[in-house]
Amino acid sequence: MANGIEDFYCEEVLSGKTEIEKVLETDRTVAFYHTRPFYEVHIVVIPKKHITFLIDIAPEDKIELDDLLSVIQKVSRQVNDEYGACTVSTNIGNYQSNKHMHWHVHFGDRIKLLDGTWC
Repeated sequence: MANGIEDFYCEEVLSGKTEIEKVLETDRTVAFYHTRPFYEVHIVVIPKKHITFLIDIAPEDKIELDDLLSVIQKVSRQVNDEYGACTVSTNIGNYQSNKHMHWHVHFGDRIKLLDGTWC
């Protein structure tokens, strides 16, 4: 859980309670700078529709998945063009602290450890 919240992205980000710096937004997807980044450049990409994990995507979610992948591709291209590389990743199950499917696009050195302390 992120800050004791099961779904930080629905409860805080998509509701507007937590302010974000958007990178790219469509009707179905939003990409924004991580609110507590672990890397020098750290962008999170989420579907606006609640989907818990990558493995939970249903056939009726295809339009969300297509849009999500398009946004991930555009953001990844932007980071790669600016910095020369990036990593794209997602977690599943207990590795996923926030139970809303999300993807990380990041570049550079790690600036924080998993416990939130600075490197």
